[in-house]
Amino acid sequence: MSTNNSVNSNLISDLSNAVGEQYVIWQAEDLLVYEYDGSIDKATPQAVVLPETAEEVSEVVKIANKHGAYIVARGAGTSLSGGAVPLRDAVVIALTRLTSLIEVDAKNRIAIVEPGMINLHLSQRVSHLGLFYAPDPASQKTCTIGGNIGENAGGPHCLALGVTTNHVLGLEVVLADGSLNWFGGTERESTGYDLRGAFVGSEGTLGIVTKIAVRLLPKPETIHSMLAAFTTMDAASNTVSAIIAAGMIPSALEMMDRKTIDAVEPFYNPGYPAEAEAVLIVEVDGLYEAVEEQTETILSICNQNGAMEIREADDEDTRTKLWETRKGAIGAYGTIAPTYYLVDGVVPRTKLRQVLQQVDQIAAELNVTVANVFHAGDGNIHPAILFNEQNPDEVKQAILAGSKILEACVAAGGALSGEHGIGIEKQAYMPLVFNENDLEAMSRLRTAFIGESPDNEPIGVPSLGERFNPGKVFPGGAIHGEAYGITSESFRSTGTQDWQ
Repeated sequence: MSTNNSVNSNLISDLSNAVGEQYVIWQAEDLLVYEYDGSIDKATPQAVVLPETAEEVSEVVKIANKHGAYIVARGAGTSLSGGAVPLRDAVVIALTRLTSLIEVDAKNRIAIVEPGMINLHLSQRVSHLGLFYAPDPASQKTCTIGGNIGENAGGPHCLALGVTTNHVLGLEVVLADGSLNWFGGTERESTGYDLRGAFVGSEGTLGIVTKIAVRLLPKPETIHSMLAAFTTMDAASNTVSAIIAAGMIPSALEMMDRKTIDAVEPFYNPGYPAEAEAVLIVEVDGLYEAVEEQTETILSICNQNGAMEIREADDEDTRTKLWETRKGAIGAYGTIAPTYYLVDGVVPRTKLRQVLQQVDQIAAELNVTVANVFHAGDGNIHPAILFNEQNPDEVKQAILAGSKILEACVAAGGALSGEHGIGIEKQAYMPLVFNENDLEAMSRLRTAFIGESPDNEPIGVPSLGERFNPGKVFPGGAIHGEAYGITSESFRSTGTQDWQ
């Protein structure tokens, strides 16, 4: 990952003419805030551009093509797998000025928004219509809908309602040649290939989203939230399985372990029991009678599994207070260590406790601190490896622990990512799930969107298929932790597979 920033004055001049000089950032000290996202990887961009319209995005892409520059689209920079890290001296196109709510069709429950709109702001803007936007990442007060599309983000309430792709109907995108195209539209059903579906979760490698048609949902008649504290993780995990086995799909089913409880206590003062090793948050919504019946069943299951304390909330203020520890858990880890590496793996619900025990074993073997906060209902675990990035040995141990945790998830029949994407972090582990033919087929998808580069393209100019978000997703694109001196040789002495 290059950190040497050599300014191309002609490129800067052309970009300034396109969007205005004040919206082009190229001085080294100003670029520092764009060299990282929510992951632990970092790299310095060649320049950052802040266009205001889709047409300006198109023009910026054409200018980047003219100068043979790589391109990385960026939202709020909350991505957690290195998706917004600008490898290869790329030009960053920051979409934080495209924030408009363009249209709301309340009758058909559809909104058209720009990619820089903050996730939570959409629900706030349509609340008076009795509607809301369902995907709710923990960072929803900060993250953008465009970024959510890039990573196919989830959230606590996606257990019953689905992740981002289930709520996106159409996309306007800028492709590698600078052309503007619509995939899908405002209808809930369409014929032909689902290009919209292919684009969601493509991590910025196929193009740049400039408008989004999303489906909105009616607010439920009633919502009831419960928090149950348990003396063991086993008891909490068994409660999760029992709730699903009872035939219910709660709107949310989240868990926090003891280390996470210790982290949030000084910030939010929830007063959880000192003996609690796990806290489970369960939320159900819908018609009043159905919610009342489900609540009774869930409370009974919690008690049967030895819940030591149960709290309930059925009004907005109390529910917000109950949820604030879960939503704020990641930031609260700063009370334990200055840096976190948030692993994102998926395991079958029936093997949840088994894999969590393996996570504990990995932490003990490598002498690292791991806290757990995760979407228990769908088996999407988020072990947070806590360390000091100023200590090279701690960085190496954190990355090694992450690799072993992902191996454990895959071995249990799970997946590499539930919502954070592959990015830089997990690309070396893709062969654990996909063979060479699989990876080649996926890589060819870029050509379908981007097209082949002309035969007469100058030597040294990146091909069209590589220009968007280079070095991401596929093995060999980058080395996780390279900014800290990690190399493909780093783990050979540990017995961990060398994927580079």
